Amino acid sequence: MSNTNKISSLIEQLSKGASDGISIYFLGIGGIGMSALARYFNSRGVKVSGYDKTETVLTRQLITEGIDIHYEDNVNLLDRNAAFVVYTPAVPADHLEYNFLLNNGYSLLKRSEVLGMITKSSFNICVAGTHGKTTTSSMIAHILRHSEFGCNAFLGGIASNYNTNFWSSSNNVCVAEADEYDRSFLRLSPDVAVITAIDPDHLDIYGTEEKFREAFAEFSSKVKVGGLLISKYGLDKNVVFKTDNKTNYSVDNVNAENYATNISMKDGSYLFDVCIKGELIESVTLNMGGMHNIENVVAAITVAKHVGLDNNKIKAAVSSFKGVKRRFEYVIKKDEIVMIDDYAHHPQELNALISGAKKMFPEKKCTVVFQPHLYSRTRDFAAGFSEALSVADELYLLPIYPARELPIEGVSSNTIADQMTLKNVIVCSKEELLDKVLKQKESNQIEMLITAGAGDIDTLVDPLKNILN
Repeated sequence: MSNTNKISSLIEQLSKGASDGISIYFLGIGGIGMSALARYFNSRGVKVSGYDKTETVLTRQLITEGIDIHYEDNVNLLDRNAAFVVYTPAVPADHLEYNFLLNNGYSLLKRSEVLGMITKSSFNICVAGTHGKTTTSSMIAHILRHSEFGCNAFLGGIASNYNTNFWSSSNNVCVAEADEYDRSFLRLSPDVAVITAIDPDHLDIYGTEEKFREAFAEFSSKVKVGGLLISKYGLDKNVVFKTDNKTNYSVDNVNAENYATNISMKDGSYLFDVCIKGELIESVTLNMGGMHNIENVVAAITVAKHVGLDNNKIKAAVSSFKGVKRRFEYVIKKDEIVMIDDYAHHPQELNALISGAKKMFPEKKCTVVFQPHLYSRTRDFAAGFSEALSVADELYLLPIYPARELPIEGVSSNTIADQMTLKNVIVCSKEELLDKVLKQKESNQIEMLITAGAGDIDTLVDPLKNILN
């Protein structure tokens, strides 16, 4: 038996709760996808430990759940008895622990490989897309949980209803976010696949937009025989999906097979009807902002109907959905001031976020704080970023968050600022931002503040909230 097969058999054993003193080590345990896996194994009685470079709210939560975590790259701190190691591709090549494990016979697996093994024998609902996948997968998982249908959830964000990105169920159904980065989603075997968007991204991995789209075509081919592909209406103009059984959805396009209609807004919430292949589900309430989230919930309801859920249970679940942390999340929602935090880090996401917020609160001046994520993404999509951010009334641009990358000469936040049509643009540090927002607040110049980005901008949310309150 190969080593991979041995680990696969071990994971199957662990899925049944037979841990027998087994331990697993995580390199990059604080990542949102990595932490969901860590929680999964921890829930099965496995001894879980790991490394991450910085302490966060999430890593502190993992520690309270019984997981041992350290923040120093030190080979003396890692678990040398680990049955295998789960690592993130974001770990740098010169990382001491990574190289020790690599050179001393440990089995190292990417998160996507492990998730593929966990879901090998389950009914899988896998949500892919450049944007929208975290909210959509969270909506689906919440509907299945709230309706008592049950599912195991591996999410790319913290579901506000439960304050976690993982939960388990006795029902052998998995809802998983299918990440396109590093072609990870090609390791999954969906019974139901959802594709929300295929706007090019991760060109540092794929090289060209054509190869990026080809990966989504390949993902569609992973749908099991008899399964279903649910894609956003119009995506098949750019990609030839390789599965026979498919349907599409839209926010309000009646040419789609599944769509919303009779949409109205009230106090930051939406009321609408949903048409699912000709069947009308009336008076659905969604208590979160952004027209793109109506589109996401149409996809989620399409999945719920496919697995046979009752309309009333679907409506009750949707109305109780509190959203996902950092996805159009209302940090402050008062008559005089609104603060929204969002993970948006791609031009299309920013456009949806800012446009959606301005439609919800058209009378308020819109101030955006954006932290670009990755030098390569900033270089590749500078024009798109400048166009999307120019919709704001005022913009603060923070320095680029490098994540896994080294700086690229000539690329900075000014690369975006220099192309913008918006005149009221300030490039500043985090410290300068807090000072400037404080002065604006004192003179009542802040009406709606949006923080956006996939880096560590979330560490500014509480300080900004305190200033605005």
